Amino acid sequence: MRSRKVLGLCSLSILLLISGCATVTSNVAKPIPSIPKVIEYNVLSGREGINGPVLVVKIDDTNSAHPQIGLEDADVVYIEQVEGGLTRLAAVFSSVIPIRIGPVRSARISDIEIMSQYGRVAFAYSGAQRKLLPVIAAANVANLGAQAQSPTIYTTDPTRNQPHAMVLRADLLMQRVLDKEYVVDSAKSVGWKFGVTDSIGVPISRAVIRWPSAQYGVIWSSVENRWLLEHNNEPNLADTGKQLGATTFVIQMISITPSIYGDKFGGTTPLSRTVGTGTGYILRNGKSFTATWSRASDEVGTTWKALDGSEIAFAPGHIWVALTDTEPDFTLIPASAKPSPTK
Repeated sequence: MRSRKVLGLCSLSILLLISGCATVTSNVAKPIPSIPKVIEYNVLSGREGINGPVLVVKIDDTNSAHPQIGLEDADVVYIEQVEGGLTRLAAVFSSVIPIRIGPVRSARISDIEIMSQYGRVAFAYSGAQRKLLPVIAAANVANLGAQAQSPTIYTTDPTRNQPHAMVLRADLLMQRVLDKEYVVDSAKSVGWKFGVTDSIGVPISRAVIRWPSAQYGVIWSSVENRWLLEHNNEPNLADTGKQLGATTFVIQMISITPSIYGDKFGGTTPLSRTVGTGTGYILRNGKSFTATWSRASDEVGTTWKALDGSEIAFAPGHIWVALTDTEPDFTLIPASAKPSPTK
Protein backbone atom coordinates (compact mmCIF):
# COMPACT_ATOMS: atom_id res chain seq x y z
CA MET A 1 0.00 0.00 0.00
CA ARG A 2 2.77 2.36 0.92
CA SER A 3 4.52 1.61 -2.36
CA ARG A 4 1.38 2.53 -4.27
CA LYS A 5 1.23 5.95 -2.46
CA VAL A 6 4.86 6.60 -3.22
CA LEU A 7 4.30 5.63 -6.85
CA GLY A 8 1.28 7.91 -7.02
CA LEU A 9 3.17 10.86 -5.54
CA CYS A 10 6.03 10.32 -7.93
CA SER A 11 3.66 10.17 -10.86
CA LEU A 12 1.98 13.41 -9.73
CA SER A 13 5.36 15.10 -9.32
CA ILE A 14 6.41 14.05 -12.80
CA LEU A 15 3.13 15.33 -14.27
CA LEU A 16 3.51 18.67 -12.47
CA LEU A 17 7.11 18.94 -13.63
CA ILE A 18 6.15 18.23 -17.22
CA SER A 19 3.25 20.62 -16.96
CA GLY A 20 5.51 23.35 -15.57
CA CYS A 21 8.08 22.83 -18.25
CA ALA A 22 5.38 22.95 -20.90
CA THR A 23 4.17 26.24 -19.50
CA VAL A 24 7.66 27.74 -19.54
CA THR A 25 8.29 26.46 -23.04
CA SER A 26 5.06 27.95 -24.35
CA ASN A 27 6.10 31.39 -23.08
CA VAL A 28 9.42 31.48 -24.98
CA ALA A 29 9.16 33.95 -27.90
CA LYS A 30 9.89 32.56 -31.31
CA PRO A 31 12.96 34.14 -32.98
CA ILE A 32 12.18 36.83 -35.55
CA PRO A 33 13.83 36.14 -38.89
CA SER A 34 16.61 38.66 -39.57
CA ILE A 35 16.20 40.94 -42.59
CA PRO A 36 19.30 40.96 -44.81
CA LYS A 37 20.99 44.36 -45.01
CA VAL A 38 20.77 45.88 -48.46
CA ILE A 39 24.19 47.24 -49.45
CA GLU A 40 24.25 50.08 -51.97
CA TYR A 41 27.22 50.67 -54.25
CA ASN A 42 28.06 53.99 -55.83
CA VAL A 43 27.92 53.77 -59.63
CA LEU A 44 30.80 56.24 -60.10
CA SER A 45 33.39 54.50 -57.91
CA GLY A 46 31.92 51.04 -57.40
CA ARG A 47 32.57 51.27 -53.67
CA GLU A 48 29.99 50.86 -50.92
CA GLY A 49 27.99 54.07 -50.52
CA ILE A 50 24.92 55.96 -51.62
CA ASN A 51 24.27 57.39 -55.06
CA GLY A 52 23.66 60.87 -53.76
CA PRO A 53 23.62 64.26 -55.48
CA VAL A 54 26.78 64.94 -57.47
CA LEU A 55 29.08 67.74 -56.29
CA VAL A 56 32.06 68.80 -58.42
CA VAL A 57 34.72 71.01 -56.80
CA LYS A 58 37.68 72.70 -58.51
CA ILE A 59 40.79 72.19 -56.39
CA ASP A 60 44.19 73.86 -56.50
CA ASP A 61 47.02 71.47 -57.42
CA THR A 62 50.12 73.64 -57.07
CA ASN A 63 52.82 72.72 -54.56
CA SER A 64 51.61 75.49 -52.24
CA ALA A 65 48.11 74.01 -52.18
CA HIS A 66 49.27 70.70 -50.72
CA PRO A 67 48.19 68.97 -48.55
CA GLN A 68 44.69 69.13 -50.00
CA ILE A 69 41.49 68.66 -48.04
CA GLY A 70 38.74 66.11 -48.58
CA LEU A 71 40.11 64.36 -51.67
CA GLU A 72 40.23 60.98 -49.93
CA ASP A 73 36.39 61.02 -50.02
CA ALA A 74 36.07 61.80 -53.74
CA ASP A 75 34.59 59.13 -55.99
CA VAL A 76 36.37 60.41 -59.11
CA VAL A 77 39.20 62.94 -59.52
CA TYR A 78 40.24 64.46 -62.86
CA ILE A 79 43.72 65.92 -63.34
CA GLU A 80 43.59 68.60 -66.04
CA GLN A 81 46.18 70.95 -67.51
CA VAL A 82 45.83 74.71 -66.94
CA GLU A 83 47.90 77.79 -67.73
CA GLY A 84 51.67 77.52 -67.55
CA GLY A 85 51.54 73.73 -67.86
CA LEU A 86 50.37 73.32 -64.25
CA THR A 87 47.57 70.99 -63.20
CA ARG A 88 44.25 71.56 -61.44
CA LEU A 89 41.76 69.02 -60.15
CA ALA A 90 38.03 68.52 -60.67
CA ALA A 91 36.89 66.30 -57.79
CA VAL A 92 33.55 64.50 -58.04
CA PHE A 93 31.70 63.60 -54.83
CA SER A 94 28.53 61.56 -54.43
CA SER A 95 28.84 58.60 -52.05
CA VAL A 96 30.36 60.79 -49.32
CA ILE A 97 30.27 64.58 -48.99
CA PRO A 98 33.02 65.63 -46.55
CA ILE A 99 32.58 68.68 -44.35
CA ARG A 100 35.55 70.56 -45.83
CA ILE A 101 37.08 70.48 -49.34
CA GLY A 102 39.90 72.54 -50.74
CA PRO A 103 41.80 74.63 -51.45
CA VAL A 104 39.15 75.77 -53.94
CA ARG A 105 40.27 77.50 -57.15
CA SER A 106 38.68 78.92 -60.28
CA ALA A 107 36.84 77.13 -63.10
CA ARG A 108 38.16 76.44 -66.59
CA ILE A 109 36.44 75.85 -69.94
CA SER A 110 37.43 72.14 -69.93
CA ASP A 111 35.27 71.62 -66.82
CA ILE A 112 32.04 72.13 -68.77
CA GLU A 113 32.69 69.19 -71.10
CA ILE A 114 33.95 66.95 -68.28
CA MET A 115 30.91 67.60 -66.07
CA SER A 116 28.24 67.29 -68.75
CA GLN A 117 28.36 63.46 -68.71
CA TYR A 118 27.34 63.49 -65.02
CA GLY A 119 24.04 65.30 -65.66
CA ARG A 120 23.18 68.45 -63.73
CA VAL A 121 25.79 68.70 -60.95
CA ALA A 122 26.41 71.14 -58.13
CA PHE A 123 29.48 73.06 -59.30
CA ALA A 124 31.69 74.68 -56.66
CA TYR A 125 34.59 76.96 -57.62
CA SER A 126 36.26 80.18 -56.48
CA GLY A 127 35.49 82.23 -59.60
CA ALA A 128 36.28 82.48 -63.29
CA GLN A 129 37.44 85.01 -65.83
CA ARG A 130 34.72 87.38 -66.99
CA LYS A 131 34.37 85.88 -70.46
CA LEU A 132 33.81 82.39 -69.01
CA LEU A 133 31.19 83.31 -66.39
CA PRO A 134 28.24 83.49 -68.86
CA VAL A 135 29.29 80.13 -70.32
CA ILE A 136 29.11 78.56 -66.86
CA ALA A 137 25.77 80.27 -66.21
CA ALA A 138 24.35 78.79 -69.42
CA ALA A 139 25.70 75.29 -68.75
CA ASN A 140 23.66 72.44 -67.30
CA VAL A 141 25.02 72.92 -63.77
CA ALA A 142 23.81 74.32 -60.48
CA ASN A 143 26.14 77.33 -60.54
CA LEU A 144 27.37 77.58 -56.94
CA GLY A 145 30.57 79.57 -57.31
CA ALA A 146 31.99 81.59 -54.43
CA GLN A 147 30.95 84.88 -56.07
CA ALA A 148 27.30 84.15 -55.18
CA GLN A 149 27.71 82.41 -51.82
CA SER A 150 28.41 83.59 -48.28
CA PRO A 151 31.84 83.51 -46.57
CA THR A 152 30.41 80.96 -44.14
CA ILE A 153 30.27 78.51 -47.06
CA TYR A 154 33.48 79.54 -48.84
CA THR A 155 35.75 80.04 -45.85
CA THR A 156 39.34 81.19 -45.45
CA ASP A 157 41.82 78.87 -43.76
CA PRO A 158 44.06 81.09 -41.58
CA THR A 159 46.89 78.54 -41.71
CA ARG A 160 47.24 78.88 -45.49
CA ASN A 161 48.43 81.70 -47.72
CA GLN A 162 46.32 83.24 -50.49
CA PRO A 163 45.38 82.28 -53.14
CA HIS A 164 45.58 78.79 -51.66
CA ALA A 165 43.45 79.41 -48.56
CA MET A 166 39.82 79.12 -49.74
CA VAL A 167 38.13 76.06 -48.23
CA LEU A 168 34.59 74.97 -49.03
CA ARG A 169 32.18 73.96 -46.27
CA ALA A 170 30.61 71.35 -48.49
CA ASP A 171 28.07 70.31 -45.87
CA LEU A 172 26.67 73.84 -45.73
CA LEU A 173 26.66 74.18 -49.51
CA MET A 174 24.71 70.95 -50.01
CA GLN A 175 22.28 71.98 -47.27
CA ARG A 176 21.71 75.19 -49.21
CA VAL A 177 21.01 73.08 -52.30
CA LEU A 178 18.26 71.34 -50.30
CA ASP A 179 16.88 74.52 -48.73
CA LYS A 180 16.72 76.38 -52.04
CA GLU A 181 15.49 73.29 -53.91
CA TYR A 182 18.18 73.59 -56.55
CA VAL A 183 18.03 70.85 -59.16
CA VAL A 184 21.03 68.53 -58.82
CA ASP A 185 21.09 65.02 -60.28
CA SER A 186 22.01 61.95 -58.28
CA ALA A 187 24.92 59.81 -59.43
CA LYS A 188 24.41 57.80 -62.60
CA SER A 189 26.72 55.66 -64.70
CA VAL A 190 29.23 57.63 -66.74
CA GLY A 191 30.29 54.76 -68.97
CA TRP A 192 32.63 52.50 -67.08
CA LYS A 193 31.71 49.35 -65.16
CA PHE A 194 33.29 47.43 -62.30
CA GLY A 195 34.47 43.86 -61.83
CA VAL A 196 37.27 41.53 -62.90
CA THR A 197 38.71 41.93 -66.35
CA ASP A 198 39.69 39.20 -68.81
CA SER A 199 42.02 41.51 -70.72
CA ILE A 200 45.75 40.88 -70.64
CA GLY A 201 47.64 43.48 -68.62
CA VAL A 202 51.34 44.23 -68.21
CA PRO A 203 52.60 44.04 -64.60
CA ILE A 204 54.11 47.39 -63.57
CA SER A 205 55.39 48.86 -60.32
CA ARG A 206 55.20 52.52 -61.28
CA ALA A 207 53.91 54.98 -63.87
CA VAL A 208 54.87 58.62 -64.35
CA ILE A 209 52.56 61.11 -66.05
CA ARG A 210 53.97 64.50 -67.05
CA TRP A 211 52.58 67.88 -68.01
CA PRO A 212 54.79 70.85 -68.96
CA SER A 213 55.11 72.04 -65.33
CA ALA A 214 53.74 69.17 -63.23
CA GLN A 215 54.19 65.47 -62.69
CA TYR A 216 52.31 62.61 -61.04
CA GLY A 217 53.82 59.33 -59.92
CA VAL A 218 51.63 56.25 -59.51
CA ILE A 219 53.14 53.44 -57.39
CA TRP A 220 51.50 50.07 -56.88
CA SER A 221 51.13 48.92 -53.27
CA SER A 222 50.31 45.22 -52.94
CA VAL A 223 49.87 45.75 -49.19
CA GLU A 224 47.14 48.39 -49.62
CA ASN A 225 45.92 46.99 -52.96
CA ARG A 226 45.88 50.44 -54.55
CA TRP A 227 48.06 52.90 -56.45
CA LEU A 228 49.75 55.40 -54.14
CA LEU A 229 50.14 58.85 -55.64
CA GLU A 230 53.08 61.22 -55.77
CA HIS A 231 52.83 64.87 -56.80
CA ASN A 232 55.97 66.49 -58.17
CA ASN A 233 58.13 63.71 -56.67
CA GLU A 234 56.62 64.02 -53.19
CA PRO A 235 54.07 61.69 -51.52
CA ASN A 236 50.63 63.11 -52.30
CA LEU A 237 49.22 63.48 -48.79
CA ALA A 238 45.81 64.68 -47.68
CA ASP A 239 45.64 67.08 -44.75
CA THR A 240 44.74 64.07 -42.57
CA GLY A 241 48.19 62.63 -43.30
CA LYS A 242 46.82 59.79 -45.43
CA GLN A 243 48.51 59.27 -48.79
CA LEU A 244 46.06 59.72 -51.63
CA GLY A 245 45.61 56.84 -54.00
CA ALA A 246 43.41 55.07 -56.51
CA THR A 247 42.20 51.52 -57.04
CA THR A 248 41.84 52.39 -60.73
CA PHE A 249 44.08 55.05 -62.25
CA VAL A 250 43.11 56.07 -65.78
CA ILE A 251 45.54 57.73 -68.18
CA GLN A 252 43.38 59.26 -70.91
CA MET A 253 45.27 60.49 -73.96
CA ILE A 254 43.42 63.53 -75.29
CA SER A 255 43.85 66.62 -77.46
CA ILE A 256 44.98 69.71 -75.52
CA THR A 257 44.86 72.93 -77.54
CA PRO A 258 44.78 76.67 -76.75
CA SER A 259 41.31 78.10 -76.04
CA ILE A 260 39.92 81.62 -76.43
CA TYR A 261 40.20 82.05 -72.65
CA GLY A 262 43.10 83.07 -70.47
CA ASP A 263 44.09 83.99 -66.92
CA LYS A 264 44.62 87.45 -65.45
CA PHE A 265 48.37 87.16 -66.03
CA GLY A 266 47.94 86.78 -69.78
CA GLY A 267 48.36 83.03 -69.92
CA THR A 268 46.28 81.10 -72.45
CA THR A 269 43.90 78.51 -71.01
CA PRO A 270 44.31 75.03 -72.53
CA LEU A 271 41.21 73.20 -73.74
CA SER A 272 41.13 69.47 -72.92
CA ARG A 273 38.78 67.58 -75.25
CA THR A 274 37.13 64.60 -73.60
CA VAL A 275 34.45 63.97 -76.26
CA GLY A 276 35.46 61.78 -79.20
CA THR A 277 37.77 58.79 -79.30
CA GLY A 278 41.33 58.09 -78.30
CA THR A 279 43.77 55.78 -76.57
CA GLY A 280 44.94 55.40 -73.02
CA TYR A 281 45.80 53.06 -70.19
CA ILE A 282 43.80 51.53 -67.36
CA LEU A 283 45.93 50.84 -64.27
CA ARG A 284 44.44 48.35 -61.81
CA ASN A 285 45.68 45.52 -59.57
CA GLY A 286 49.34 46.19 -60.35
CA LYS A 287 48.91 46.03 -64.11
CA SER A 288 48.59 48.42 -67.04
CA PHE A 289 45.99 47.66 -69.71
CA THR A 290 46.40 49.40 -73.07
CA ALA A 291 42.98 50.69 -74.05
CA THR A 292 40.83 52.83 -76.31
CA TRP A 293 38.18 55.24 -75.10
CA SER A 294 35.02 56.53 -76.72
CA ARG A 295 32.54 59.26 -75.83
CA ALA A 296 30.02 60.06 -78.54
CA SER A 297 28.65 63.35 -77.19
CA ASP A 298 28.67 65.68 -74.20
CA GLU A 299 25.74 64.00 -72.48
CA VAL A 300 27.02 60.41 -72.56
CA GLY A 301 29.75 58.73 -70.56
CA THR A 302 33.16 57.38 -71.52
CA THR A 303 33.60 53.69 -72.32
CA TRP A 304 36.91 51.86 -72.22
CA LYS A 305 37.86 48.82 -74.29
CA ALA A 306 40.91 46.63 -74.78
CA LEU A 307 42.61 46.50 -78.16
CA ASP A 308 40.61 43.34 -78.98
CA GLY A 309 37.35 45.23 -78.47
CA SER A 310 36.39 43.72 -75.12
CA GLU A 311 35.36 46.05 -72.30
CA ILE A 312 37.87 46.76 -69.53
CA ALA A 313 36.21 46.82 -66.14
CA PHE A 314 37.47 49.11 -63.37
CA ALA A 315 38.45 47.96 -59.88
CA PRO A 316 35.96 49.43 -57.39
CA GLY A 317 37.27 52.13 -55.07
CA HIS A 318 38.75 55.55 -55.81
CA ILE A 319 39.00 56.49 -59.49
CA TRP A 320 41.55 59.04 -60.76
CA VAL A 321 41.65 60.18 -64.39
CA ALA A 322 44.75 61.91 -65.76
CA LEU A 323 43.95 63.95 -68.89
CA THR A 324 47.16 64.31 -70.87
CA ASP A 325 48.60 64.48 -74.38
CA THR A 326 51.98 63.04 -73.38
CA GLU A 327 52.70 59.32 -73.24
CA PRO A 328 53.46 58.07 -69.69
CA ASP A 329 56.56 56.21 -68.58
CA PHE A 330 56.13 52.75 -67.04
CA THR A 331 58.42 50.75 -64.80
CA LEU A 332 57.83 47.13 -65.75
CA ILE A 333 58.03 44.23 -63.32
CA PRO A 334 60.51 41.59 -64.58
CA ALA A 335 58.94 38.35 -65.83
CA SER A 336 60.71 36.45 -63.06
CA ALA A 337 58.86 38.45 -60.41
CA LYS A 338 55.60 37.09 -59.06
CA PRO A 339 52.64 38.85 -60.69
CA SER A 340 49.59 40.16 -58.83
CA PRO A 341 47.19 37.27 -58.07
CA THR A 342 44.13 39.36 -58.99
CA LYS A 343 42.97 40.52 -62.37
